[in-house]
Amino acid sequence: MAPAYKLISFNGGGAAERIRFLFKYGNIDFEDLQTPFGQLPVLEHNGKQINQSVSIARYVAKQVKLAGKDDWENLEIDAIVNTLSDLRARRKKKKALKETVLNETIPYYLTRLDAIVQKNKGHLALGRLTWVDLYFACSVPNYTSFVRNDILSKYPNLKTLQNKVYAISVIKSWIETCPKTEF
Repeated sequence: MAPAYKLISFNGGGAAERIRFLFKYGNIDFEDLQTPFGQLPVLEHNGKQINQSVSIARYVAKQVKLAGKDDWENLEIDAIVNTLSDLRARRKKKKALKETVLNETIPYYLTRLDAIVQKNKGHLALGRLTWVDLYFACSVPNYTSFVRNDILSKYPNLKTLQNKVYAISVIKSWIETCPKTEF
């Protein structure tokens, strides 16, 4: 039987990689398709398609029980996801100002996120593993490759969290076996 989910994305990691992490975490089979055109990633399930990576990640997180238990917990997770999106948007906007991103933008956000992880028993929200932890760990390589620097070297709580996510057996296996992509 074919997998119930189809994830359609560009030939790269990026936003779709966060969704792949969640599928792998939940041991959910999915068809991983790449295309060079359109608004991506796209998730297809039961003949319906939807785009927007954060919305897809949130949906899959609910399916694999990594969402909050109530609206407030989901709000806490969404706040961190939106903070990470802000960092990504500022990174894109300031591509020409790489030094500013490296010396101001990244420290601004990561200092605060590191303190949040310390306060939340090693996690970004709720004091337990949620989808924002996988979302974060999967995002780090994108930021690191942009600035060509180990962005977590001064943030031990974030580094420990990234390592903790990468040590989850299904995530570790995915990282070791996932197709190598252009970006």
